[in-house]
Amino acid sequence: MKPFFIYIGFWLVLMLLGIANGILREKTYGRHIDELKAHQLSTLTAIIVMSTAVWVLASFVQPPSLPLSALIGLIWLSLTVAFEFGFGHFVAGHSWQRLLHDYNLFEGRVWTLLLLWILFLPLLVSVI
Repeated sequence: MKPFFIYIGFWLVLMLLGIANGILREKTYGRHIDELKAHQLSTLTAIIVMSTAVWVLASFVQPPSLPLSALIGLIWLSLTVAFEFGFGHFVAGHSWQRLLHDYNLFEGRVWTLLLLWILFLPLLVSVI
């Protein structure tokens, strides 16, 4: 069970990487390209950085069984969405409508792809 709890706790690292990724976007390239493209690029860089971090973790800590890896993905997804909406609304003061805007794939908002990646990433490192 120890690897399970290490992977659950690793979500804090992923959260910090996600925050750093957002700060990087706002302080650098987000000032020079339109907001939609910055959102898309930021989502891609988050996927790459978070994947790298999880692969590094997996090289030190054997991923748990497939069922537990699936559970980790669900927990990571739940924590990410709860953090995004909780922090975004109650700390940053964004409206619910603004927060939901990033989920609209029809408008080119690709945040949902990152969430799906977070959901399946623990399974991927378990099988590879």
